[in-house]
Amino acid sequence: MNIKNYQNSIKASFRTTLRNLILFILIFVSFSSFSQEKSNEDIKIGLVLSGGGAKGMAHIGALKIIEEAGIRIDYIGGTSMGAIVGGLYASGYSAKQLDSIFTSVDFSELIQDEIPRRAKTFYEKEESEKYALTLPFDKFKVSFPSGISKGQNMYNLLSKLTNSVNDVEDFNELPIPFLCIATNIESGKETVLNKGYLPRAISASGALPTLFSPVKINDSLYIDGGITNNYPIEEVRAMGADVIIGIDVQDSLQTRKNLKSVLKVMAQINNFKSVEDMAIKRKHTDIYIHPNIKDYTVVSFAEGNEIIEAGSSEANLYKEKLVALAKRQQPTDRKPGDIVATEMLYITKVEIEGNVNYSRSYVLGKLKLTTPANITYKVFSEGVNNLSATGNFQEINYRLYKNKDRGYLLKFSLIESDSKTLLRLGVHYNDLFKTAALVNMTTKRLITNNDITSFDFIVGDNIRYNFDYFIDKGYYWSIGLKSNYSSFDENVGLDFVFSEENTPSNTQLNQINFDYRNLNNQIYLQSFFKRKFLVGIGAEHKWIQYLSETIGIDENDKPRTIFDDTNYFSAFGYVIFDTFDNKFFPSKGFYFRGDFHLYLYANGFNTDFNEFSIGEAKVGYAHTFVENLSAVIYAEGGVKIGGDRTNSFDFFMGGYGFKETNNLVSFYGYDNLDLRGNTFLKATLELDYRVFKKSHINLSANIANIGDDLFDTKQWIDSIDYTGYAIGCGWETFIGPIEAKYSYSPERKEGEWYVSVGYRF
Repeated sequence: MNIKNYQNSIKASFRTTLRNLILFILIFVSFSSFSQEKSNEDIKIGLVLSGGGAKGMAHIGALKIIEEAGIRIDYIGGTSMGAIVGGLYASGYSAKQLDSIFTSVDFSELIQDEIPRRAKTFYEKEESEKYALTLPFDKFKVSFPSGISKGQNMYNLLSKLTNSVNDVEDFNELPIPFLCIATNIESGKETVLNKGYLPRAISASGALPTLFSPVKINDSLYIDGGITNNYPIEEVRAMGADVIIGIDVQDSLQTRKNLKSVLKVMAQINNFKSVEDMAIKRKHTDIYIHPNIKDYTVVSFAEGNEIIEAGSSEANLYKEKLVALAKRQQPTDRKPGDIVATEMLYITKVEIEGNVNYSRSYVLGKLKLTTPANITYKVFSEGVNNLSATGNFQEINYRLYKNKDRGYLLKFSLIESDSKTLLRLGVHYNDLFKTAALVNMTTKRLITNNDITSFDFIVGDNIRYNFDYFIDKGYYWSIGLKSNYSSFDENVGLDFVFSEENTPSNTQLNQINFDYRNLNNQIYLQSFFKRKFLVGIGAEHKWIQYLSETIGIDENDKPRTIFDDTNYFSAFGYVIFDTFDNKFFPSKGFYFRGDFHLYLYANGFNTDFNEFSIGEAKVGYAHTFVENLSAVIYAEGGVKIGGDRTNSFDFFMGGYGFKETNNLVSFYGYDNLDLRGNTFLKATLELDYRVFKKSHINLSANIANIGDDLFDTKQWIDSIDYTGYAIGCGWETFIGPIEAKYSYSPERKEGEWYVSVGYRF
């Protein structure tokens, strides 16, 4: 081989080697670039949660599986119940925590804005246990509220649960960026809510028409976002999501065979647009989870566990896809579930705005709040609900701000109600006053701010009325005027109105008809002592007339005997403490009432008047020993001191179901007014078993001594003169308790039936 050929061979070999080396480098670089690209992949996942009422609890079950798969949610968008679940998840709660929260909530109480009785002021307790129906009646026109509920309970719960992020104004700064959809009630257009106060935005998104009142944010009113956009996929995609996981709990359209209720018809109308939209939106959802919850409705909150499980079951079908999706995300230190809801609040300062007609002391009095206050969130929420229950405020917005001393500044923004007049109705029946229908007119701010004027007109077997004028000053001394008239007639034994010495001997009657009329007028001052006891003092005028048209002839030759027709004047004082959870069927709590009257003057039929006083006290304690079984024990007594010649203030004992007054006392085993005396002592034990939520079976026993001057003659301690037992059932209804009882007295060896229907007035 010559040198030239050798050189060519070397060059060819070098070129081959160089090409192979370049090819290797290119392959290596390409592989490295691919590997680097692969390792740097981090897709952003958006979660879309539809509305659906109670069916939205399926979101929680699906979220459990999503968490188990290792998915990191980067963005959340929701509507209605999807906004509630999504907003809480975005705040930092885990799916397991949401499960515990939602399954422990009483949604019927939450939706209806029910306020525990112990949280109400004494005035609100009395008002809520008297009327079956309350309607706005401004300018003598009946109107209806914009929703069954103001949503105050829901707002309180959301405020508590999101307290850890209550300083966040931009929802993109939440642990998971979030948005929700609401509908502007004036324009009918959808609105994306991604800024502001989170509980308010969530409440607006879930304000289902007719169920919840519209929610005001800034200058706009909003209702349920499901009306305009029940599945906000485009909005979540615009947040930056690469992949969309959607959980759809919406109803499909029903056939006419299944449209047999107003609720289902309304749901069908609401679903027309959303079902049409979902045909497109579903195609753009990467993982579409649609739980099988067709057997449930938007109000099936009682089946929450089953609905949550249905969400888990459906999401589990996509477990492999979810796991594969999680592998395409970078690891994160963000761990949902570190959040703990606030249980205690240390409130150092309260600021109130929007209260034009109601003073600061009035608002704080209804809230039962003084600062600084270290209270539970439960007590605080009850105070807010009590303020809401007055009906004086269309909306009650509040927000807690952390301050330097580790406490909270509480800011209230109130919107007062435009309604000043209410029409209230009630019905009642008992064996003493018989049938009665009540029509009430209540007007607020008639003369001054904070005042309430109320007039009850009661028609039926006996005409009656109640008039109240009350200026509520909250924790300060309040002033009130009262006037009421009542009457009844009842057959009683001769010994009820005649003593043994002066019983007529010229009559064959065993019973006579007893006709009773009573007019009371009071002016009083009252306030709170230690924020628990209601104390009051006042002056009273009382007119009493009772007579019988069965026997005798009066001075005007009318066939009747008048036993009293006199005006009495007195000073009085009272103390009340009441934490019973239910007035008619208490299962826990304590009750005390003490009352003292000093009668100073009389004018009329009673010409032998001497000053006298009457003292009464009643104490009760209720406790639940085992589930649904509770016991209540009462002890009460009354005594008249002095005024031996005035018998009109004797205590009348017997019967059941009427509103007890100063001298009308119920007693099992005896008929109305069977027993009479100027002194009585009574003890009662009642066992109540709650069969269902609003149904009761009860057993009762009572003992008593009643007569004249029992403490002087020591008859009160010698023996028990009167006993009685009763068995009955009762139902809690919108018109009040309905009760039927059968009682028996060993002394009489006779039984009595008692029937009571409706609130007692």
